[in-house]
Amino acid sequence: MSRPTILPIQRVMATAAPSAWRDGIVVETRPADAVVVFLDGGVTQLRVADADGFLSVGDPVAHHPVAEILSAGGRQTTARTA
Repeated sequence: MSRPTILPIQRVMATAAPSAWRDGIVVETRPADAVVVFLDGGVTQLRVADADGFLSVGDPVAHHPVAEILSAGGRQTTARTA
């Protein structure tokens, strides 16, 4: 499971590589993960701490795969590819 706290190095990585953010829509949530369909057509299962409490189906999200950050509704948490 991913940890909910974003580390300072993750924030630095996300800032250093802003073009890596991918926009998508949540299509499924479970307690420890979420499935996201990205606007480029890709589908990814992400491990997200408290995914079913943090996300809802239909939520727009942005994922930074290098920094392992997921942003949704003005909140951020860690998320890594499952």
